[in-house]
Amino acid sequence: MFATFDDGLEAARRRFARRGFPASVPGVDRPAFEIIRDPAAMRARAEDLRRDGRRIAVVPTMGALHDGHLALIHAARARADIVIFTLFVNPTQFGPTEDLSRYPRDEAGDLDKARGAGADLAFCPDVSAMYPPGAQTFVEVRELQKPLCGASRPGHFAGVTTIVAKLFHITQPHLAVFGEKDYQQLALIRRMTRDLDFGIEITSVAIVREPDGVAMSSRNAYLEPGQRLAARALSGALAAGAAAYAAGERDGAMIVAAARAIVDAEPLARLDYLEVRDAAELTVVERVAGPAVLAVAAFVGKTRLIDNCVLGRAGSPPSA
Repeated sequence: MFATFDDGLEAARRRFARRGFPASVPGVDRPAFEIIRDPAAMRARAEDLRRDGRRIAVVPTMGALHDGHLALIHAARARADIVIFTLFVNPTQFGPTEDLSRYPRDEAGDLDKARGAGADLAFCPDVSAMYPPGAQTFVEVRELQKPLCGASRPGHFAGVTTIVAKLFHITQPHLAVFGEKDYQQLALIRRMTRDLDFGIEITSVAIVREPDGVAMSSRNAYLEPGQRLAARALSGALAAGAAAYAAGERDGAMIVAAARAIVDAEPLARLDYLEVRDAAELTVVERVAGPAVLAVAAFVGKTRLIDNCVLGRAGSPPSA
């Protein structure tokens, strides 16, 4: 049997995707955008795509999409044949006093943005489908979940790793894309993927920032104008810590002190944590001798924001 012209174009598209080029090739139409809500239907669709030889990327989100999320979809689009965008506000990662009920939701807008960014398929399940009555199984990464956000949000990361494990099983991806703003989350997912032999490539995308340096976040929508200005203290603190490191400072406490002065000077910001941790293990770093993450969490008004920068790694730190 002779290969057709379309077969040749399809083979070229897959080769380009494997090499990191955009998965679309002129003359090859992407499939129509699909919305699937049933986990069994999603898994069956993913299995069909795999049988067809398609390389699948998944981008898990809780919606309220901004340019940071769209950067994840763009990265997935460049590395896969099929991009699955997931939209699920996961109740198990919210504490009893946290903002589940008021978390921003705009499904129609999110679907339009995801489609425009290059997603092929959206998986949008209901809570009852992901957590059926009697569900009692959780996945935990025991040590990495303890510090930083884990210390002030008990149970949060068990909810994160459990839902990501479920999404991996349902969507059957070759590749998953996450943002570096949620640095601890990314570290946990990398470790879970390794420890449980998922065989999925985990790709990360650098933090996308507003022009004034504030990290893009769905929770920025909660901020009043004065609070939005105060939110600059987080990226400003990281810039100060990174500047101390660039000037030769290697003592973790001194780097933290330089950063903390910026947050302490902002009356609308209340610090949760500001620490230097090993970039891989998230253990305490007293002296920076290799890649380390300078991580901050602070309340601006009632809104808890997080940010980070990695010391000792190529790339631009946040601007002051």
